[in-house]
Amino acid sequence: MTLKSVLGALCVACLAACSTTPLHTSTPPAPAPKTAADAVVAEAWISDPVAGDELDSLVAWPTEDGQVWLIATAKATHRLALYDADSGQRLRTVGGPGSAVGQFNRPNGIAVFGDLLFVAERDNHRVQAFRLPEFAPLGAFGADVLRSPYGLWVHETAPGELELFVTDSYMADFRTMTLPPMAELDGRVKRFQVRVEDGGKLETRLLGQFGDTGPAGALRMVESIAGDPAHGRLLVAEEDRRVGSTLRDYRLATGTYNGHSLPVFDADAEGIALWSCSADGGYWVTVDQLTPTRFRLFERATLAPAGVFSGQVTANTDGETVYAMPTPRFPAGALFALHNDVALAAFDLRDIARALDLQGDCPR
Repeated sequence: MTLKSVLGALCVACLAACSTTPLHTSTPPAPAPKTAADAVVAEAWISDPVAGDELDSLVAWPTEDGQVWLIATAKATHRLALYDADSGQRLRTVGGPGSAVGQFNRPNGIAVFGDLLFVAERDNHRVQAFRLPEFAPLGAFGADVLRSPYGLWVHETAPGELELFVTDSYMADFRTMTLPPMAELDGRVKRFQVRVEDGGKLETRLLGQFGDTGPAGALRMVESIAGDPAHGRLLVAEEDRRVGSTLRDYRLATGTYNGHSLPVFDADAEGIALWSCSADGGYWVTVDQLTPTRFRLFERATLAPAGVFSGQVTANTDGETVYAMPTPRFPAGALFALHNDVALAAFDLRDIARALDLQGDCPR
């Protein structure tokens, strides 16, 4: 995810031939945002830049000792980078290049549930599972069906049973970024059942795949995905600017298109994060990958626009995550976002709520 473009492959032979080439190269950002920000919100911190990592996606995870880790994928160096959520200090890295368990080849999407961490690897064509906080590898899955995996979202469907959604951005021709025929876009999202048995044995099975094949709901170039069980909704990024980059509204239960998409973004629709302020209230925080980044908010239930803000510095954002639990630095939680591929940025959720005059359950 590089607030620009994300493309993959549904051709196994082509994938094998192109596996060492960055298939999703970043397209230049729009020269200037067309959508004016309603407010500028100062970042609480921006981490020290680390050149060469090409940071892409991130999650937040609370440790047993009261810390909160931010775990980001570093595509170019084939590892994970850990940060302290309150300070932005980089703590350490995990993994390195390779195809063995615990190694990565172009890690992109990342998701966490409880102490289970999932990482999608575009060029190993798989998802790996780890146990936190040790980052103990539990195994990998999906290599038999995934062509160019990018985004991940996970939720619990029964005690001890998870459902994991993986976007698969396969191409007919990577060199020219030629899309497959519309009829072949029906596998853009794969869904897996995931269980970890006693003793740490990983059990997974493919539940199915989906993707609309009509011009209005098709997922031509996909990466980010996020869901909301309370409203039975999946939001999936459509990054093809040729038709207008936006987020498609899909039904969580069936994987069918709801017949609705968000307004067209100025640049790439990238990160998607749910700011849950109550059982069914709150906001979707979305990324319009500009310089500076425009964060677009939408009402959780209705998807009505709720405001647009930018930071003072944050630009070219790919992934983001909302951590709506209190920390010593952020009593009401924070929005964490990637900045220009090299750093992380943090925004106090109270600052966002005040700046956009958000109403309802979200703290201000």
